[in-house]
Amino acid sequence: MEAKKRIYANLAPMGWVDLTSDPNCEVGIDHKAPLIWWEENAKIYAPEKRNMFNSAYELPYLELIFKGKEYRISPYLLQIVYD
Repeated sequence: MEAKKRIYANLAPMGWVDLTSDPNCEVGIDHKAPLIWWEENAKIYAPEKRNMFNSAYELPYLELIFKGKEYRISPYLLQIVYD
């Protein structure tokens, strides 16, 4: 039996939430469901060239929609869990 995957994100102000619990959740630049996003290479925004090396605008990030709210988070705030 294959392990069930869940994708968690640390979102303010709720803390760690299960993105797979929201059927309307969209992740990444292609607005995919969390598990599809993960299986299809988990694309994030990460500029190859940076105009400003010490700017938060130039750091890698992930856009997602969870329970109707839009978030822009660091990919380090994700955890993939296999049950």
